[in-house]
Amino acid sequence: MNYLTDKHKQLSESQQSGLMLWFGRLPMDKKAVAIGLSLTVGISSAAMAWKGESSDRIYFCVRTPQKKLVCQDKNNRPFRMTPYYWEQWKLEGMPTQIVRDPAMGVNGLVKATNPCKPFWAFGGFLGFALAGWMLRHCQEEEKQRAVFEDIAQKRDAAKAEMAARSELLESYRDVAIAEVQLQADLDLVANDRTVDIQKAEIYAHTEIEVTQMEATDAIFEAQTAGMTEEQKAEYIKQLREMKTPYLQGSQTLAGTIDPNDKVTGDEQGAIAPGATPTGDYLHPSEPLALNTLQALARADSSTALVAAPGSGKSVTLNYLIQKILADSPMADIWVISAKNDSFCGLREKGRVIVFDGENPDLAKEIIDSFYTAYKKRKQLPESKRESLPPLILILDDWLVIADSLSKLYSDWNYGSKLLDVLLIGREFNTKFIASLQSFNLAALGIEKMDAQTRICLNLLLLGNRYIKNGREQESYGVLELILNRGDIIPGKLEREQIKSKYLDVKAVSYQNLRPVMIASVGGFVVALMPLLSNKVNSIASEQEYLDRVFDLEFNLNPAHNGHSKPLSEVAKKIYEYFQNVKTKTPKTLRDLKKADRLSGYSEPELIDGLAELVKTEKINSDGNDSYSLPDW
Repeated sequence: MNYLTDKHKQLSESQQSGLMLWFGRLPMDKKAVAIGLSLTVGISSAAMAWKGESSDRIYFCVRTPQKKLVCQDKNNRPFRMTPYYWEQWKLEGMPTQIVRDPAMGVNGLVKATNPCKPFWAFGGFLGFALAGWMLRHCQEEEKQRAVFEDIAQKRDAAKAEMAARSELLESYRDVAIAEVQLQADLDLVANDRTVDIQKAEIYAHTEIEVTQMEATDAIFEAQTAGMTEEQKAEYIKQLREMKTPYLQGSQTLAGTIDPNDKVTGDEQGAIAPGATPTGDYLHPSEPLALNTLQALARADSSTALVAAPGSGKSVTLNYLIQKILADSPMADIWVISAKNDSFCGLREKGRVIVFDGENPDLAKEIIDSFYTAYKKRKQLPESKRESLPPLILILDDWLVIADSLSKLYSDWNYGSKLLDVLLIGREFNTKFIASLQSFNLAALGIEKMDAQTRICLNLLLLGNRYIKNGREQESYGVLELILNRGDIIPGKLEREQIKSKYLDVKAVSYQNLRPVMIASVGGFVVALMPLLSNKVNSIASEQEYLDRVFDLEFNLNPAHNGHSKPLSEVAKKIYEYFQNVKTKTPKTLRDLKKADRLSGYSEPELIDGLAELVKTEKINSDGNDSYSLPDW
């Protein structure tokens, strides 16, 4: 036995008898014989102790006045006692009516039939006790042996499993080598095909350029037909020095008058070499791309924006936000992002939540609040649904944020909330826009993202070639992935048509560093992305102009007539809370939720009240859920 300490060993050995030590060394058959002998001795001794009498008895009777002998009591038990007590009775004075029973032995004396009865009883007890002791000892040893037997069985099973695996190791190795060789062959074939396609694209593009150059030469020859060499040289000089009288692109009237603001023949043009402009566009599909983005902004269903870094994802997202706000100024938009970007002014309105590992609860609260507001909309009757302003949750860089939330809150199923919004939210003007860097849509957190569910999700995929810090990088992988996916584009003919359009647009995108997009809004659209930075600025300028006209002509706000719009009830309560607080430490939304005077308001109501106070400049916001009174 393994002892824990020396004291444990000493106590165990002091409690162990030499008999049990000897018994423990016996084999099992001898132990069984010893237990059987002990039981035999116990049973035999008990049987001997059961029968006979252990002492002598004197039977006596009582003589009644009628001279009749009564030798038994009312229960028919005979009168008897031992000789010792008989003699004591005689010494103390035995009545004369007591006589010995003449029917029992000699003078009523009956000798003991089993004088060793106590010894037999002790022998029975000793036999049974010894047998029980030995059985208990065997039981304890068997219990300990069962533990080792179980370990031995598990060891033998593990050895057998390892032996079986070692036999299959060579087979696994051969299969793995064959798979690697096959995959390498497939990669080589795919690489060869890609090289051939790129060569064909370059050859085709080169042929187009050559044809354009030949056409330009033919036009020039036609224009200068009949001219001498000196006249041709003069004509070329005139074309190079000629100025346009019209405003082009970003020209201003002052810039046109300024002689230094001119494009001469030795300056680089606005369009890259080889591009074929159509009006203000590099490719005829740019208006289609613009219409598609506007359709996505106005769409009731949710959208997944998938693009690798450098593909124009942020610019596209800002354009969608600007378009949504331009169409619906009352839109309720919340953003959860890994970057502290402005998002078209939403950060300044306190609607951008920057996710970090130190304060992940805020992102969880925003998602829950967004879903709570959505559930309130689901309770409205059909007559009130059409007038609902857009309720939108933007999830920027969502793959990183979703992975962290899944690890931090394993029992919180945000994916079911997104699935509910995806399938039913369009009926209540509620949706989300998820910005991803991978086509793994399951990373949204929606477990049931199958082919049927994906139909409800608009797709916007971007690819581009860009140069940053002197390094050139391509990000067309996401686009080329879906061109071979039958579950995304079911028809083979449709896939070939989309692939043909894509290759045509990619040539212009590759040469001019402009993103190419593939969108799914009911049907698939392949187009070259226009310069959205100018479009975003024009939308913002147009919206600011309309707001100024509205304020000047119709809106009676404090900037024009000195009459301010009264604050809502919740805004008044929040403002009173800030005025009554004795410290200048900024307060967060969590602090407001803990305040007694604001306990009757829900989180969305508190958020709206804070936004109202920030808008009216009653309180200041640092854009990171921190509010304070202005220092006047």
